[in-house]
Amino acid sequence: YGRRLARALPAAVTGTGWQPTGTILITGGTGALGTHTARWLAGRGAPHLVLTSRSGTAPDGLIEELTDLGAQVTVAACDVTDRDALASVIDGVPEQWPLTGIVHTAGIGDPEGLEWTTTDAAARVLNPKTKGTVLLDELTRDLPLDLFVVFSSIAATWGSGGQGAYAAGNAFLDAWVQHRRDRGLPGTSVAWGP
Repeated sequence: YGRRLARALPAAVTGTGWQPTGTILITGGTGALGTHTARWLAGRGAPHLVLTSRSGTAPDGLIEELTDLGAQVTVAACDVTDRDALASVIDGVPEQWPLTGIVHTAGIGDPEGLEWTTTDAAARVLNPKTKGTVLLDELTRDLPLDLFVVFSSIAATWGSGGQGAYAAGNAFLDAWVQHRRDRGLPGTSVAWGP
């Protein structure tokens, strides 16, 4: 017996599927995964998207593209590890589109191998995943969210050469989602991989 990755066959589509409502907050929303997710959500009819990043700058044309798909878009500078900044973004969600979902894509990879890393370098990799997730959970646990999705990595299960902090941060995401589900809250961890 050994672990193997196998391609999953897509499930048969039945019914109309999930329809996003309200505001969906995407952390790391102006990065590659965040913009891909924003496009998908806008295409599914999400009325309002809040995209956060440390810089608060969207790629050229992104806002127009999402608006053309029918979504209202807010881009905000927010370090997901800063409780006050994150609370301000959440509190700023307009009443006509209450917060109904979180997609946490924020994170950075290990810039150096584990044997050369410092505590500060490891914290830069871990904090967006760990502290950011805990803060998102804390600030939204009493809201009626439809979804709380975190973008993890197969590195949490299989490891990734020289990326110990990255693998640990993603393992934390997987465990925290289970912790949310144990409390009756929505939670999904998507483990991206090769």
